[in-house]
Amino acid sequence: AAAGILCYVGAYVFITYDDYDHFFEDVYTLIPAVIIIAVGTLLFIIGLIGCCATIRESRCGLATFVIILLLVFITEVVVVVLGYIYRAKVEDEVDHSIQKVYNGYNGTNPDAASRAIDYVQRQLRCCGIHNYSDWENTVWFKQTKNNSVPLSCCKAALSNCTGSLTRPMDLYSEGCEALVVKKLQEIMMYVIWAALAFAAIQLLGMLCACIVLCRRSRDPAYELLITGGTYA
Repeated sequence: AAAGILCYVGAYVFITYDDYDHFFEDVYTLIPAVIIIAVGTLLFIIGLIGCCATIRESRCGLATFVIILLLVFITEVVVVVLGYIYRAKVEDEVDHSIQKVYNGYNGTNPDAASRAIDYVQRQLRCCGIHNYSDWENTVWFKQTKNNSVPLSCCKAALSNCTGSLTRPMDLYSEGCEALVVKKLQEIMMYVIWAALAFAAIQLLGMLCACIVLCRRSRDPAYELLITGGTYA
């Protein structure tokens, strides 16, 4: 179950980042998500080993289980550290690339970056970088010469909005940069909290395995069986 949830969290991060990848050029930010998917896959195999070792009460199997869990625990601590590092870099990365993305907007024959802008503005209910007036500085705005912004800036409840700057009350007033940064940082926090939660679960797993190992080594039944004695 833990393995499945970890893989789900990692996949969710990948899918969500795909919607915002034009605003974020540093692909290394996805490293925590890659690691957490790998850990989830490994954790499924480890869980099977742990179950088999516990049922058979194999000292070697349980010891292997504890060692592997310890390595996974260390990996998840690394994920948490990387998550915090890359979360701090999100704002600088978005600030560096968002201006270029907006300047390349093409509403007539939209490319992937243009579609990404329209998607973000509709999903996050924002317009422009800091506000809708930022569109006046874009190449697209100067070429169209119709004093309007993309329709994706229109409030969802309005069906007759044309994007005209003469009716600013029809447009989203909040800029997209701060909301994109907030969204990406939230996603990174999902990774951090998932890694912390399952690191705690792994600590519990290691503790339980160690208890079973200790009880097995102290049980006189096992000692008598090993030495060839009998147990009544």
